Amino acid sequence: MKPAPKPLTAPRSALLAAILLAAGVPALSACAARTHAPLMPGGRIGTLALGSYTCELPGDAGGPTGTPMPGYHFRIVNASSYKAGGIRGSYLYTGDRVVMTGGKLKGFTLHRISEGFLRQIAEDGSDGPMRCIRTSRR
Repeated sequence: MKPAPKPLTAPRSALLAAILLAAGVPALSACAARTHAPLMPGGRIGTLALGSYTCELPGDAGGPTGTPMPGYHFRIVNASSYKAGGIRGSYLYTGDRVVMTGGKLKGFTLHRISEGFLRQIAEDGSDGPMRCIRTSRR
């Protein structure tokens, strides 16, 4: 006597897949599979390198290479905090834009050109003449 054939599981699997599809499970799985947070409107959130940043206006060929602007010097002390003139403040860095959101430099907006090199953003949105350069790591 022949043994009884094994039941087919494919129809059950197809039925289960159809039920899950109708219930919206694939959409839920796609959401759960996301590996990173959505981007902020201004781009990814980041932090500046720790250290002191010296801000200056460009000089000229016949004189000093730059004119220091001590009122704008700041030091990044941790994640999203800075100190300027002994006052602690916060900043938001998204995409390539840094905005001082609290403290002495509140409202000061910078364009990050490269690590350790920032340029003030002028009122019209273009890069202004003042630049801030990381001069120390502490």
